[in-house]
Amino acid sequence: MAENKAILSKKIFIRGEIQARTGLHIGGSSLGMSIGGADSVVIRDPISNEPYIPGSSLKGKMRALLEKLEGKFEIKNGNYLPTKDVSHRIGRVFGVSADINTESTPTRLIVRDAHLSNSDILAEAENTDMPFTEIKTEVTIDRLTSKANPRQIERVPAGALFKMEMVVNVYQDDDEEELLNTVFDALKLVQDDYLGGNGTRGYGKVRFTVRQLTYKDRAAYLENGTEKEMGFQIPAELMGE
Repeated sequence: MAENKAILSKKIFIRGEIQARTGLHIGGSSLGMSIGGADSVVIRDPISNEPYIPGSSLKGKMRALLEKLEGKFEIKNGNYLPTKDVSHRIGRVFGVSADINTESTPTRLIVRDAHLSNSDILAEAENTDMPFTEIKTEVTIDRLTSKANPRQIERVPAGALFKMEMVVNVYQDDDEEELLNTVFDALKLVQDDYLGGNGTRGYGKVRFTVRQLTYKDRAAYLENGTEKEMGFQIPAELMGE
């Protein structure tokens, strides 16, 4: 009988924090904004009203930058198409959706939404324009008429801290060192790029700090065990200052 390679070997947990080094804008819905509010708002938790970083935004940026670094993408009819190479490390970590020519492979990386960890400090800040955030006024110039068109962008201010948690699923016959190095390479790329919108205008510089790297193997789940520390070297760029 053939060996089942889809057997889960372990789950690796990457925990730490994300620090906004410059104003951060990840857009949300402007519905219900009052007169005098920002033209472009950030995404917020509907219960706490605190801004957060969606896991989908961070994961998508990580994948896109890795694909650009390694040339694993296509441009068709002006559209960016992610890699369909299931044998490449990007396809293995981030997954590949099925189509007529390609079998699907599941993503091994789970990226949790990152919620504020220093909301108390932001809530007490005297100079924020909206709860937990600032408003940055920008001006665009009409190239034909030279008319100035001001707009207001809501941003999470520099210094905001978010809780980071990622889970890497390791299956039988996976190279867990390759999986972790791929995730860390992607984080280093985002750190040297930007997260969210308007990055070329100074927004979205972030700093990742990995504070804990643990795992639970199959035995831990089957026998009600606990997480254990991993003996894996975290890149110096992701260990904070």
